[in-house]
Amino acid sequence: MEENNNKIEYKIMMDWISEDASVLDLGCGNGEFLSMLVQQKKVKAQGIELDEHAIYKCVERGISVFHEDLDNGLKGYPDKSFDYVILYQSLQQIKKPDVILHDAIKVGKKVIVGIPNFAYYKARLQIFFKGTVPVTPSLPYQWYDTPNLHFLSISDFINYCKNKNFNIEKSVFIEEQNIVKVFPNLFALTGIFLISE
Repeated sequence: MEENNNKIEYKIMMDWISEDASVLDLGCGNGEFLSMLVQQKKVKAQGIELDEHAIYKCVERGISVFHEDLDNGLKGYPDKSFDYVILYQSLQQIKKPDVILHDAIKVGKKVIVGIPNFAYYKARLQIFFKGTVPVTPSLPYQWYDTPNLHFLSISDFINYCKNKNFNIEKSVFIEEQNIVKVFPNLFALTGIFLISE
């Protein structure tokens, strides 16, 4: 997770998570959000992260974190061993997102997924008028240094959940620091979903 303008996303996810819950954050980054959850919601937090520098930041924050590659799945975690599993801004960076989502649903009672919307209207306009790969606040990378392997939209994720029979319990769509109520696939930079089996 990046340490920038994610305040509204963090607030939404924090509102969804119960006090004293057990939380596994997949791709926890520098541990900023997990640290907030521990302080404000008294959760039992566990992170998984690949980047060593981010792991050092987690340790500095007192967050328990494992150095693992999510592309290897979540073997070794018992079914429903966490109240919540979080995949915030990490799903599109995983080689096999379908595998990790199935594992997350198995390991967690509920899963929170936050994705950048590749169908955001400004991204569409950049492709159409400039003929270049879009750069937006939720997609801040150039084509040559992006960690993103999969390009999905809000509609793609909703359709995926329908096809897999995952229950979308809640969803919120955000553009900058505003909640988008109309045509989220066009006007939202980010989609956040609370899903379960």
